[in-house]
Amino acid sequence: MPGPPPPVPAPGPTAAGMRWAVFTTLAVPIALLTGTAALAGATGAALGLMAVAAGCRILLRRTTRRPAGAGPARRPSPIRASYRRTPES
Repeated sequence: MPGPPPPVPAPGPTAAGMRWAVFTTLAVPIALLTGTAALAGATGAALGLMAVAAGCRILLRRTTRRPAGAGPARRPSPIRASYRRTPES
C-alpha cells in the first residue's frame, strides 16, 4: 500500500499579493462605474492596474526563482571596472 501523499505547500505571500492585485483590478473599475466616472476612465484604470499587476508578478517570479546567494544576475561590465579609482602609491 503506498504511503500518504506529499503535503501541498501553503501559498506564500506572493500568492496573497497576487490575489489582492486581481481583486483591486476588478474592484476599482466597478467602483468608478458606480460613481460618476465615464466608461473610458474606468477602462483606462483597469488597463493600467492590469499592467502594474502583470509587471509585479513578473518581478516576483524572478526574485523567487533565483537562489538566495546567487549574486548579481549579470557580470559587471569591464568598462565600469576601468573607471574605478586605484590606490595612490
